[in-house]
This record gives sequence, structure tokens and C-alpha cells, in this order.
Amino acid sequence: MDQKALKTTWQQRVIIIVIALLLLGSTIATYIGIILSNSSNGNKSTSALEDEYTAKLAEINSYGTTLSGQYLDTFSEFRSRVKAYNADSANGTGVKTTDLKEGTGRELATGDLEYYAYYIGWCPDESVFDSSFDDFSNPTQLKTPIYAGQGLIEGWNTGVVGMKIGGVREIQIPGELAYGSSREICGTTNSPLKFVVMAIEDTKLNELNNELENVYAELMSKYYNSSSVQVGE
Repeated sequence: MDQKALKTTWQQRVIIIVIALLLLGSTIATYIGIILSNSSNGNKSTSALEDEYTAKLAEINSYGTTLSGQYLDTFSEFRSRVKAYNADSANGTGVKTTDLKEGTGRELATGDLEYYAYYIGWCPDESVFDSSFDDFSNPTQLKTPIYAGQGLIEGWNTGVVGMKIGGVREIQIPGELAYGSSREICGTTNSPLKFVVMAIEDTKLNELNNELENVYAELMSKYYNSSSVQVGE
């Protein structure tokens, strides 16, 4: 191979130097931007972060009201599913599900926690121990839907597998897969539970919750650093 063909001309060397300088300048600018951003976040006071966290919670609740207008009428129809059932039978049959409305979105898989839900939870004697309604007997609004990733009982997570986003499912859960002996609910421990669950997805709610998590992380870091300084002193 002709070695002269491998040599660069002075024009090519100038172009290479210019490109290198541009890349160096871009790297430095990016680094400075990161430093300034971290510095800006670090300069926020604890009280400012607390106010920001409270404001973000209020924004999420406000958006929850908007979602309520979209889903209240549809979900209210399923209050009629709340009826008494036999506790011994429910404890002996494992998780049982009944689809009340077929969804049109993606299907939830095992371990899938990336969705939100409206729900009704009731005891064998027909008493509702919790729900997404502001007033179960005479609902006027739905609360902000819960995020599945926040930690739900095992029977719920098992019962939603296979349902589609936008769908509504009734889930019967034996006591051992509900709260077991760790919590008294429905007047006793190891009580079976029933739920009606509507699974939804919402991009805006995702964004708001991600922003809330970021503020929370900053706030916890501020608390930790403040505590460390006091201990060090």
C-alpha cells in the first residue's frame, strides 16, 4: 500500500483540529450546564422544597378531579357489584376473577405495576372498607387513582394479570393473600376481600408523579445533608 496515500494534507489537518476544538467546547459546555443545574437545585432551601412538594401534590389532586369527570359515571355503575359473600368459601378457593368490562388497552402481565386504578373494596358482610369514591353511597367525585407501583396486596397483583387497560374486573382474594394476620380488617384478621378494579393509564399523571418523586428525592437529600451536618458538629 502507498504510504503517501495515508498521509493527511494541511487542509485536512486544519479541519481535524477545528472539529476537535468544537467537540471539546461542546463537552465543556455540557459539563458546565450540569454543574450549574446541580448548583441551582442545591441552593433551594428546605422550606422552598417543602412548598414545591405541597404544590405538586395539590396539582396532582386537581388533575385527579379532571380525571374524575372522565370516569365517574362509568365506574359508578359497578357499585351494584357490592354484595355479601361467604368468608369460608372465599378463603378456600384462591384468587377468583370476573371481567365486568373488557378493556381496549394493553394487557397487564405478571409483575406489571405501571398503571393506575380506581377501586371498590368490601368485606364478606357487604361493608365497603375503602373505595375511590368520595362517598360510596352517594358519589359526586372519584379520588385521584392509586398507582399500582406504590405497593398493593399480593392477591390484587395476581388478580389483575390478564386484564386490559380500560377494563373493569372483580377480584375475590383469600385472607392469606390479602392482609393475612398482619392487619385486622373487616373486624378480624385473615379476612377475605373483594375488589372491583378499573385499570387505566394516563401520560399527564405519569409526568406529575415523576415530578413529585424528583422533588421528594431532593427534599430527602436536603433533610439527610442537614442531619449529617448536625451530627458532624
